Amino acid sequence: MNGELLKLLDGFPGARVMLAGDLMLDRYVFGDAERISPEAPVPVLHVVERQDRVGGAGSVALNLAALGAEVLCCGLVGDDPAGKLVLRLLGEAGVDCGGVLRAADRPTITKTRLVGLAEHRHRQQILRVDDERVQPPTPSDAEKLLGSARAMLQRADVICLEDYAKGLLSAEFCQTLIGEARAAGKAVLVDPGRMRDWSKYSGATVLTPNRAELEIGAGVTLSDAELPAAAHRLVGELQLDALIITLGRDGALLVRADGSERRFPTKPRAVYDNTGAGDAVLAMAAVALASGATLEQATPLANVAGGLEVSKFGCVPISLEEVRDDLRRGHDTQRGKVREVTDLVGELDARRQRGETVVFTNGCFDILHPGHIDLLEKAKSLGSLLVVGVNTDASVRALDKGDDRPIRREADRARVLAALEAVDYVVLFSEPDPGVLIERIAPDVLVKGSDWADKGVIGQEFVESRGGRVALLDLVAGYSTTAELDRIRNAARNAK
Repeated sequence: MNGELLKLLDGFPGARVMLAGDLMLDRYVFGDAERISPEAPVPVLHVVERQDRVGGAGSVALNLAALGAEVLCCGLVGDDPAGKLVLRLLGEAGVDCGGVLRAADRPTITKTRLVGLAEHRHRQQILRVDDERVQPPTPSDAEKLLGSARAMLQRADVICLEDYAKGLLSAEFCQTLIGEARAAGKAVLVDPGRMRDWSKYSGATVLTPNRAELEIGAGVTLSDAELPAAAHRLVGELQLDALIITLGRDGALLVRADGSERRFPTKPRAVYDNTGAGDAVLAMAAVALASGATLEQATPLANVAGGLEVSKFGCVPISLEEVRDDLRRGHDTQRGKVREVTDLVGELDARRQRGETVVFTNGCFDILHPGHIDLLEKAKSLGSLLVVGVNTDASVRALDKGDDRPIRREADRARVLAALEAVDYVVLFSEPDPGVLIERIAPDVLVKGSDWADKGVIGQEFVESRGGRVALLDLVAGYSTTAELDRIRNAARNAK
């Protein structure tokens, strides 16, 4: 099915999506948290970095734009510096903010997260501070917002409502847009708020709750067996076409008004931060439907987007290329750990974003021996994941190691390395040295054997210029490929 989904992605650029919802500013204060305050039993955060990102419905807007869509945004911010910043960040991403109103009666909703860095890299949220005033717009502002939304609806292919229950999406607002959109034959997708009464979404095309939100909407805690029936009941009561329910590691469940249901599994992923997963799901489902996808195609795509989002820290837009790369990896299941560098770079970048450390080493690895194993295990201990560069057959021959080298073909050498627990990825390179590959991989730690101390480590200057380091590891005495081959040849001669 991944091949079919990959073809759908080609139609994403140019899809027009109208989005209405609660816009926010997400502020992150990163710092080292290495001691406890003498004043109170709380961590002391030594600030090292600050970031401002658009959150709430703004996160959906950025995801839509990252997927190639034309985004028409309707919302509310305060008439303050935070609101000005939200509009600037959205504008820089290409979002049309003509429907965003700056209101004088409230601050821009701002969530400030204090994030501790353990060992300068592992991010852990310590505290969140919310600055907001939850209330509906004034009657005058509500009239202006609804007018802007109705005008934008005429230009859009699909409509999205992202509800954080902050007051913008009133029953009148939702029902007016849903009614006019359905009359115009346009789909309406809703990420519902965490509230018991979902009647204001009646008549929408699709709702995209997660399991916890579904239980709030259904008013009851649900077992796995009870979940489909509750979903079908809500579809009927709200006169929806379907529900797409995201279930975390259990994938997603599509429930249709015709009584059918279908589960879509998801690939196992390391969950780093759940923030923004629902935003990514709504955006992907909307762009997919705007591009002509069926619900059976949009649901697994939404699954992929949500899965990629939880592997990142905070609300980070999921790009079209990231989705394409993820689908390709699933489509070509034979690759495993052995990757093309062009396919691997994006994945390494994503893993760095969640605080992981990339370690790199390289070699021919012609005859794998205990010295190699020791080096690779020590290298892996220096970070989160280990990438091993392996010389192709042609580059081994260019090193003039002997007429019979390499002993094993490049594919066999890569496969043996990939079987090792310490090795996360294997990349073949054909250049005489690994310099070009090192610049593509951009490791945080570059590892070589201690015998390179006086030779000059290729790639050292590049790695250190980026704040990385070079580690020279002691080799196990008595082991080398040349020595192993001599031992084998001597044993063969003696056997004769």
